Amino acid sequence: MIVQETGVFNDLDATLDLAGKYLDVAVASGVDLVVFGETWLTGYPAWLDHARDIAVWDHPGLKEVYAAVWQNTISLESAAFQKLTSMIRDAGVMVCMGMHEKPETGPGNKSIYNAFCLLDRDGSLIHHHRKIMPTHTERLIHATGDARGLKTVETDFGRIGGLICWEHWMPLCRQALHESGEIIHIALWPRVHEMLQIASRHYAFEGRCFVIAVGQVTRRNQLPDQLEYVSGQMATDPDLILDGQSCIFGPDGSVLLPPQGADSRYIIHDIHDLEAAVREQMTLDVAGHYARPDIFDFRIK
Repeated sequence: MIVQETGVFNDLDATLDLAGKYLDVAVASGVDLVVFGETWLTGYPAWLDHARDIAVWDHPGLKEVYAAVWQNTISLESAAFQKLTSMIRDAGVMVCMGMHEKPETGPGNKSIYNAFCLLDRDGSLIHHHRKIMPTHTERLIHATGDARGLKTVETDFGRIGGLICWEHWMPLCRQALHESGEIIHIALWPRVHEMLQIASRHYAFEGRCFVIAVGQVTRRNQLPDQLEYVSGQMATDPDLILDGQSCIFGPDGSVLLPPQGADSRYIIHDIHDLEAAVREQMTLDVAGHYARPDIFDFRIK
């Protein structure tokens, strides 16, 4: 199940309650995996691209919004994260959660990371990745991540991995996960517009894996009110900031779920025949028989 409805901006408790609502839907629908988009906890910072004078030094409104983001950023050691894991354990479904994340204590505890976590059916944390390079305006609020999350994890569905947004344009990030043997790849985006659909579909073909590309739906009136905004970016609806467009691609690059628009708060889709990812490796395996380790050398530091 893909959740397209955005989280509640800068309100961690309300966003966790909203996540619980969708976990209830997942249980009632017999869903195995629920995917939330980029920094869903607690709201993708689309205001960075739509507020006036956002890069002005010492901008009082921006500092207020940043403080609100930081105060509502989750720590993996926190009671809020324990609440999330408890909800997942009660629901008995696997969850991929995009989030603003910060350490509770120690180095980096005043920094915010663009991250996602994969949590198993019992609520246990089985994978944690921080985006290694914030994209454009995100650098105003996000710190750079590290390589620890450039891997996959074994699950009931086979090996799952994921990347965040423009990491999909970084060839070495892709190769790192290809070499980890992905069967299902989760691509977290703010919205999956055409160029990002191309990136997601290319990833599926190149990696011979299923790609779940998740976007979000956000309107201008949901953004923090401390800033002045220009109109949204959708010509048909000037108040629409993010229009979802979540989609799923097969390991041969085929479209399994076409892009879903802003009227879909969530999407339930069955992925059948996971062995297709294995069969497609016969044609192309960029980490195996189609690689040339005798002339190329790749490693993660």
